[in-house]
Amino acid sequence: MKLALVNSFLSWRMKKRFHQLELFMKYPHEVQSELLIELISTATNTEFGKKYGFKDISSIDTFKERVPLHFYEDIEADVNRLRQGEQNIFWPGEVKWFAKSSGTTNSKSKFIPVSEEAIEDCHFKGGKDLLSIYCNLNPETMVFDGMNLRMGGSTFLDNQELQSYYGDVSGIIIENLPFWVEMRSTPNNKISLMTEWEAKIVAMATTSMREDVTSLAGVPSWMLVLLQRVLELSGKKTIAEIWPNLELYMHGGVNFEPYREQYREIIGKDINYLETYNASEGFFGIQDQKDSSEMLLMLDYGIYFEFIPMDQYQGTQSKTIGLSEVEIGPNYAVVITSNAGLWRYIIGDTIRFTYTSPYRFKITGRTKHFINVFGEELIIENAEKALKQSCEKHNCQVLDFTVAPIFMEGKNKGAHQWLIEWSKAPANQAEFAADLDKAICNINSDYEAKRYKGLALTSLELMEARPGLFYHWLSTKGKLGGQNKVPRLSNSREHMDELLKLND
Repeated sequence: MKLALVNSFLSWRMKKRFHQLELFMKYPHEVQSELLIELISTATNTEFGKKYGFKDISSIDTFKERVPLHFYEDIEADVNRLRQGEQNIFWPGEVKWFAKSSGTTNSKSKFIPVSEEAIEDCHFKGGKDLLSIYCNLNPETMVFDGMNLRMGGSTFLDNQELQSYYGDVSGIIIENLPFWVEMRSTPNNKISLMTEWEAKIVAMATTSMREDVTSLAGVPSWMLVLLQRVLELSGKKTIAEIWPNLELYMHGGVNFEPYREQYREIIGKDINYLETYNASEGFFGIQDQKDSSEMLLMLDYGIYFEFIPMDQYQGTQSKTIGLSEVEIGPNYAVVITSNAGLWRYIIGDTIRFTYTSPYRFKITGRTKHFINVFGEELIIENAEKALKQSCEKHNCQVLDFTVAPIFMEGKNKGAHQWLIEWSKAPANQAEFAADLDKAICNINSDYEAKRYKGLALTSLELMEARPGLFYHWLSTKGKLGGQNKVPRLSNSREHMDELLKLND
């Protein structure tokens, strides 16, 4: 009875917040314009604000004229000063948290400042809104009756004297959660923030098995590893046998489609899935419809958005457009100005709008994670769509994959090399490779043109990864768990050659 009352109260609170979401959905441009002026006003007396004359900026056009676009490399020296204790550089107040970016497996890490406002008004707000949207879509939910199994990264002491910290953004969120959220979460913070990943998986599985888990939250690739370990330790065949009241999985970080069938099988019953777009730089989007993976662009989280059409992308020399100018269909690079002190910052992700009233979108890839060695302009959205079609045709399942170019050499033509680790391999991998190549041609006209009569590209080459290869590779990089993931597409062979060497 007590649990039912708690569930009813929390569900009511979440539904109440949903009506506030409708405000920015109805007045998106006004909300964004007011937000930018507020951000500029707040940071007027910071080092950055004085440098670019924030006190005289009263319009979006003036802001764009004065403040240049930035990559991380452009602000890295100032971020390092911030980590060493200097303050009031990008944003007023004390910044003691830094999200260590793990969006790629490059050895060079990024340390994204996370202000108190970013934690409270962006990341926390996003988590609450995710549940608000879910409760609105599912009025009869009992999700608050049980526990949320969260799978986050870890945090580390950055500077003992300054008491500053860095880590995965998911770990930072866990460290700062209010007590009432901690009470409804499993495992506890001590286990959730463990740094030794393999021991952490066992501890999480052992602890959570004893709880009534009604929801899951985490990156699909790593959550799957955890669920498999839960089954191993419990001796059960499906997750539903262990957690019969499980009803929701909140996921993000990688495209869920390659994992959907595996989750259906391992869970053993139908549950609800909601996708989020929560990056180191901020919380940007939430799936707000039951039958569509499109995400709603969240416009009142202290983040002002600009966009660069990818067919005009020139890095920091690009010209941006505002939300009112975007169109349905084209790919855009995302530029943000945020309450963490990121000013006209190119985050590296690309999206495609599917609707503009309200603004909904899909993530299409990265500005640097694509293959365009031969003019084929293959983006991750193309690759994953073709892979899904081919897997359905051949009744197989992919656990992980990466793609790299085979460069032209002498009279040899170029090609794409796919390295795939299967959870269920196709009966005939040669036929699968041929169908995958055809699927990419059907989806991407530039690839099709380069493949025409093998003029520039020959048929793709498919390599099979041994079981556990990608896990082993990430382990050698010290990048197990959290939001770390395998790069899907690359214009170089650096990652592929390392993987193939381990595969041998």
